[in-house]
Amino acid sequence: MQDLSKLFDAVVSGDATTARTLTELALAENVEPLTLVNKFMAPAMDEVGRRFERCDYFVPELLLSARAMKAALELIRPLLTASGTEPVGRVVIGTVKGDLHDIGKNLVAAMLEGGGFEVIDLGVNVPPEKFVGTAQERNAHIISMSALLTTTMLSMRGTIDALKTAGLRDRIKVLVGGAPITQRFADEIGADGYGASAVDAVALARKAMGVPVT
Repeated sequence: MQDLSKLFDAVVSGDATTARTLTELALAENVEPLTLVNKFMAPAMDEVGRRFERCDYFVPELLLSARAMKAALELIRPLLTASGTEPVGRVVIGTVKGDLHDIGKNLVAAMLEGGGFEVIDLGVNVPPEKFVGTAQERNAHIISMSALLTTTMLSMRGTIDALKTAGLRDRIKVLVGGAPITQRFADEIGADGYGASAVDAVALARKAMGVPVT
């Protein structure tokens, strides 16, 4: 039997090759996929988040750990789907219309997956109607929007308005973030939460789904 603590270490250190290899070996030894996620991978991303908050890690380290997590999840996700395991929640994520920046959005998506969420990534330049339509089709619990340009921020309000028009606002939480976004702006447009970092975004998503925040 493999020493699965090494999987935790590989994710924390951002070693994608080792994370994938250890996951393959564990699955070959019939370790439950959900055990790998809940006992080793998700706690590893929690530790990465704590290091980021202490300023021991910075964005490059977060990106490396997220990449390692993704490499392992590529093997685990199909097995969870086949077994009928339900995710913590479903999140539709994207960068808003007119904005082509995706580094922050990609980091949030990877960390959400590491936290047990199913993530539907719409990419960049996403109009309000696509956020709302996809959320409705996929029965999403959360819409997460990112913007880096001040000129695109108001598209977030447009998405919230579109949710109201579709009669979905009470059912779907809206989280926003990005360099120009503030708590005040989030409050003004009626968002349910604002995160200044990927770590904040994951905590907000967990709170929205009633999952304890570590």
